[in-house]
Amino acid sequence: MLLLHYMLPVLVSCFTGWFVIWILLKFLFHPQKPITVAGFKIQGILPANQQLLAEKIGRLVSKELFSFTALQEKVTDPENFNKLKPEIDDHIDSFLRLRLKDSFPMLSMLIGDKTITQLKTVFLLELETLFPVLMKSYISKLEKELDLEKLVTDKLAGFSLNQTEKLIYKTAHIQIIKLQLSGALIGFLIGLIHIFINTQLYS
Repeated sequence: MLLLHYMLPVLVSCFTGWFVIWILLKFLFHPQKPITVAGFKIQGILPANQQLLAEKIGRLVSKELFSFTALQEKVTDPENFNKLKPEIDDHIDSFLRLRLKDSFPMLSMLIGDKTITQLKTVFLLELETLFPVLMKSYISKLEKELDLEKLVTDKLAGFSLNQTEKLIYKTAHIQIIKLQLSGALIGFLIGLIHIFINTQLYS
């Protein structure tokens, strides 16, 4: 009985510490719809703030994490055109040797390998000059037409919280267990302190 007298408060404190962490984790996602208890409206932290969080993240992505200027610089980099050159060269070659022959048979008879090589060189030089101008224009139009902040906000606001909960519990399973065990350990220590204080008071 004496052992139970000392161990029971420790076990209760240990369980309480674990339970508090468990219930806090549950309150992140549940209840998803507000319920009223004794005049108080209760709703999970994420469901209650999903729209606000979506708006803040959408603003952060559009203002800080994604830059149309950086994208424009990246796509207009001459190195990108150099990566496409072999494929462009093949298309031009195919056009001059095959499609041109079908469309203008007489003209194709006058074009030999040397002329085709010269034409490809001229076309590639012209495209190399035109490529960054076209891409810059396209990105500028995309920036005006695409409301990135609204797009991200709408996606996040409509994202399933059940899927989010499953994903978090799956990817952070070990960390969640450690957090719950930490709560149990804190409860255990509080229980020991409680026993020590009682022992000192009634000894």
